[in-house]
Amino acid sequence: MNIRMDELIQSIAVALEVVESRLLGASTNHGKRIAVLCSLMGKELGMDNEGIKAVTTCALFHDNALTEYILSEHTNSDAQEINFRLHCEYGQRNIETLPFKSDVKGLVLYHHERADGNGLFGKREGEFPVGAELIAIADMVDVISHLQRMPLENLPLLQKEIEAQRGKCYTKTAADTMLAILNADTLSAIRDENINKTAAQLLPAWEVEAQDEAIMRLADLSAKIIDYASVFTRKHSVQIANRIWLMGTYYNFDPTMHAKAYLAAAMHDLGKLYTPTEILEKPGKLDDNEFNIIKSHVKGTYDLLSVITGFEDICGWASSHHEKLDGSGYCFGKKAEELDFISRLLACTDIYQAVSEERPYHPARSHADTMQVLFGMAQKGFIDDKIVKDFDIVMADYSLKDVPFLI
Repeated sequence: MNIRMDELIQSIAVALEVVESRLLGASTNHGKRIAVLCSLMGKELGMDNEGIKAVTTCALFHDNALTEYILSEHTNSDAQEINFRLHCEYGQRNIETLPFKSDVKGLVLYHHERADGNGLFGKREGEFPVGAELIAIADMVDVISHLQRMPLENLPLLQKEIEAQRGKCYTKTAADTMLAILNADTLSAIRDENINKTAAQLLPAWEVEAQDEAIMRLADLSAKIIDYASVFTRKHSVQIANRIWLMGTYYNFDPTMHAKAYLAAAMHDLGKLYTPTEILEKPGKLDDNEFNIIKSHVKGTYDLLSVITGFEDICGWASSHHEKLDGSGYCFGKKAEELDFISRLLACTDIYQAVSEERPYHPARSHADTMQVLFGMAQKGFIDDKIVKDFDIVMADYSLKDVPFLI
């Protein structure tokens, strides 16, 4: 079964934009817009398809480490050791885990560099890759000019500003290439109402098998991005994915089913990037409005994953992880007959991880204490009794321990 990895990357980038907006004031569809601009500039420069795939993916994922950076800043007591360069360093490390055929070295690391050396790392024109130059100019122009709503009559002024910053803020190559592609048609194509269609037309397709190493790496990276949204969830998605893999081995899943279940587990809380940190980390009981905001993350996950070709089963499983067999769960209120085995397995796994890990409102719990909660929920008809019994067997060796990455 093939999955469109490029569509998956775009969906993750959409969720990341929420974090980027909080920290940097980035506008809606920012990642897609700079990816489209980089695609157009790459073609203008004569890049081949693999080169364009690399630069557009890095453009979409240029701020993939913002959640990790925020968590580091939040938890590290030595403020002198934490600075904004970390999100570039972490982001480059993350993007290099994906198997590109074209070199991506420095594309994310140097996306805040300036031609005159006044960027985060002090690199001057000619000292950082052309792909990073393209991401840097597209990123800055979009953030400053809000291209998604900039009036057409302002385009000449923007073009003059880019020319004025040629060799200063922007490298000569980046400025010349941006000026070559930034016209009225381009501006129209990257407005919010047109950007999805434009991205579908211009961003290179990237199809992989469900069990392919490339998409498994992306799933692992995505789980880490999601988990860094809060100090209390920094292992949640990763551990759920690892536990699902362990259970899949116990059940003798075939390779495709095993991989798809892992993907669903890794992505199940993608919509939680929309949830404010103060709600995720609230030590007391949530009020009704806060709880409704928390619950909405499941619909967010569904919306982000439902547009990915080949993700139909994975989306269904990921967005069913808070459903209960009696129909009292959310967000769709499904009942037992509507919940297949993987949906039930993921629901049990999510509960096990949430109950066993440290949260603002409870300490970490042992396997025995966690199983008491699960058996109680099974007796009430909320979750699958057989799966709960299997969990008691398989997870006993991991009491108060993390399940390691087993793939």
